[in-house]
Amino acid sequence: MGVGHDLGEQLNRWLAADPAGLRQSRALTNRLMDALGANDGLRGPIRDLASQPLLLQVLHSQGAEQQSALASLTAQLRATYAPAVLQELLDLLHTATGQLPAPDPSAAEPSNAVQPSAPAPATPAEPSPRAATAAAERPVSMRLQLERFGPGLALSAAGALVFAWVGAELDRALFEGWGWSGGVVLVLVLALLQALSLGPLKPLKRHWPLASAEAEQPRQAWQWLSQAWIHANGLEAILNLIVLLILLGDSPLQLGSVILRYCLTALACLGLAALCAARWHITRRWSGASGAISALIALAAGLSLLHWRVFRFSSAGLEIPAWVLLLVYGALQLGWQLPRQNPDERSRALQRVLSSSWGWGLLLGLSWAVITRIRELL
Repeated sequence: MGVGHDLGEQLNRWLAADPAGLRQSRALTNRLMDALGANDGLRGPIRDLASQPLLLQVLHSQGAEQQSALASLTAQLRATYAPAVLQELLDLLHTATGQLPAPDPSAAEPSNAVQPSAPAPATPAEPSPRAATAAAERPVSMRLQLERFGPGLALSAAGALVFAWVGAELDRALFEGWGWSGGVVLVLVLALLQALSLGPLKPLKRHWPLASAEAEQPRQAWQWLSQAWIHANGLEAILNLIVLLILLGDSPLQLGSVILRYCLTALACLGLAALCAARWHITRRWSGASGAISALIALAAGLSLLHWRVFRFSSAGLEIPAWVLLLVYGALQLGWQLPRQNPDERSRALQRVLSSSWGWGLLLGLSWAVITRIRELL
């Protein structure tokens, strides 16, 4: 399977996640050019295909109208491109729509000889819904997913190092002298950014979270870097700030170390969630600190169970057991993560949980608790 098949799968996911965003040729062209990457041999044909009004009609119609538009577009492509390029374009159309292009009439060899008649295969008047969604249900290879997510993962990892360096310098210049904890400073920074997102940064608030439809686009790689700092859900933001203050309020770590661990944990949870969402074609929008918070709670709860004693967090004179935070925070997150964000998507509850940063934070935290306990016993 070649480039056309991969682009068709990507186009199919975009249509499932945001069909209204692909009703303009310019938007469709930009997305396909980004997804194509460095394959210069197909840039011209793909750009021409994306500018065709017939392509928009094929993507946004159904039944006989879609079949007619697909037949007309296929005929134009056959008259324009060489066989190798034509095959890639037809693969793109087939994978994106789930329909086979019309056969090439010129491919049939004329013959005057009498041929034995054979029954013609029955052709349904309309495509089966199962066939139309076959491309969307086909899993994408892990290698291809990692290649597509590469720019965002690399930028976010490099950004974590830069943020950690800035935090260490600010800690040395200001916060150490004031006696502030690194965890408290991180909570204050997140609260300040969330407050600014309601005022001066409000126009940017809807762009900072990372949507599953944009996770594989190189020009949107900066959203991998920004999604951990702004919450799209205001109620979730308040909850996360309170829980993060409980978890890190008494932390002895310096600000640079706190930021580095926060960024890398959030990135690990986001990367795994994005891989799952892409593999199962699940619509998701990731933002905020849920992954890092879930990992910290799960680590403490896991160690509490493995040591068979209660681990507690102290805050405002209260002693809060780790298992209480695990149950309360988990119940609230389940209420946000279990509903489908796209009513047309076909996914199971477990798949939606594994497509969330919170779900992977829970798994990573418990795994690290087991590893820590094993190291203690060795």
